[in-house]
Amino acid sequence: MLATRLESLGIAVLLTREPGGSPGAEVIRHVLLSGAAKPLGPDVEAMLFAAARQDHVKCSIEPALAVGGWVVCDRFADSTRVYQGALGRVDLRFIKSLERVSGGDLKPDLTFVLDMPVEVALQRAAQRRNGSNPDRFEAEDVESHEKLRDAYLALAAAEPNRCVMIDASASKEEVARRIWATVNSRLDPAMAPVYFENLAS
Repeated sequence: MLATRLESLGIAVLLTREPGGSPGAEVIRHVLLSGAAKPLGPDVEAMLFAAARQDHVKCSIEPALAVGGWVVCDRFADSTRVYQGALGRVDLRFIKSLERVSGGDLKPDLTFVLDMPVEVALQRAAQRRNGSNPDRFEAEDVESHEKLRDAYLALAAAEPNRCVMIDASASKEEVARRIWATVNSRLDPAMAPVYFENLAS
C-alpha cells in the first residue's frame, strides 16, 4: 500500500523483501525458511542472512537507489540483530561485522516496527498460511516470540530518529494511514524527483 501511494506521486519504487529480493537471495531464503540451516546454529544462519543480503543489496537495492528510486523493503539488517542476536545470542560484534560486509554503509532512512501482542500476531500468521505449515521462524514457541518482540521494542527505543513504532493491531487501512503520515512528515515524498518507471517490473 505504501509502494502504491508513492508510485501515485510518480516515484519509482522497488518493493522487495528479506531474506530474498534477488535471484541468489531467494535461493538462500528457501534454505533459511525451510529450517534446513537451523541444525547448523544461529551463527551459520546469521552468515546465510548476510550472504542473502549482500546479493540483495548488490543486485536490487543499489541499482534502484542509483537511478533515484525509493526502496520499500520488508525486513532488513535489524531482523538479523533481533532473531540471531537477541534470540540466538550471536555476538553483536560478529553481527555488525556481517552488516559491514553485506551492506557497507547502507542503512534505511526510516524503519517501521509493526507491533502487536504475540498471540494476535501468531493468529494472523496462521490465517495467512491457510492450513500450511509454519516456516522456520513462525514455528518458534510463544516465549521466543515474546523475546523477539521485546528486542524489537528495545531496538526502536534505542534509535528513535530512524525507527517508528506502529500499533499493528489496528485495521490494515489505519496502519497504512499512520505509515503514510509518518513517511509524509519525515521524508516528504511530494518533493522527490518524479520518475515514471516501476523498478519492480
